Amino acid sequence: MLQDSHEIQLLSINAAEPQPLLVGKRRARTGHFKQPRQGVVVIDEHGIGGDFIGDLKHHGGLDQALYLYSQEDIDWWVQQLQRDLAPGFFGENLTVSHWWPTLRIGDRLQAGDLVLEITAPRIPCATLAARVGDRLFAKAFVKAERCGAYARVLQAGSLQAGDKLSVLKGDVIYPTIKEAFRYCHSKGHNLDFVQRLLNAPLAEKMREDMEKRKASAEQATGQLPGL
Repeated sequence: MLQDSHEIQLLSINAAEPQPLLVGKRRARTGHFKQPRQGVVVIDEHGIGGDFIGDLKHHGGLDQALYLYSQEDIDWWVQQLQRDLAPGFFGENLTVSHWWPTLRIGDRLQAGDLVLEITAPRIPCATLAARVGDRLFAKAFVKAERCGAYARVLQAGSLQAGDKLSVLKGDVIYPTIKEAFRYCHSKGHNLDFVQRLLNAPLAEKMREDMEKRKASAEQATGQLPGL
C-alpha cells in the first residue's frame, strides 16, 4: 500500500445503546441512535465495544465493523431535510470531515496503529427511513448516492475525535463505492463488473449478494440453444 497525500479528520466517534423504534408496524430494538464517545476509544476487529447492532443479518460483522459517513454529506442532508443533524444520525460510527477524491473498495485508512479497509457501500433500509421519519427516505438515499462506506479493522488501535486519518492506496484499482452502490440498485446484469467486485476485498454480506448476481448474469448471457 502507498500512502496518499490525502488526510481526513475524524470529527466524532459514535456508538449506541439499544433503543426501541417503530419500523412500519414492527417495534424493533435498534442501534441507530448513536451518540458521540468522549476521549480515547479502542477499536478492535469487532469495531467499538458496546455498540449495539440490532440487525445482524445486514449490519455489523468483521467486514462491516465500522460505518463511516462524512460531514460534507451530513451538511448536504441538512439542506435537503431542513433540520439539524447531529453526528451519528445516519448510524455512522465514524463521522469524518470529508471523503478523498476517489473512494474505492480496498482503500485503507491509518491512524497510529489502527488500520481500516473500506469494504462496501451502505445499503439503505427501513430502519434508516424510520429514523428519519419518512418511509420513502430509502429512495431519496439511493438517488442522492451519498451512501457512506463500511470498513473492516485490519489492525486494532485507538482513536479520538480530532485525529487525522491517512489514506493508503493499493496498486490494484478496485471499483468505487459509488459504482458498487449504483450496481446494487440496478436491474441489469454486468458480468464483468460483478467479477471486478468479487476480485475486490468486498464485505462478505455483499459478496454473497454479488455471487448470486454473477450466477444470474451468467445465466442471462449463456450460450443460445443449438449453438
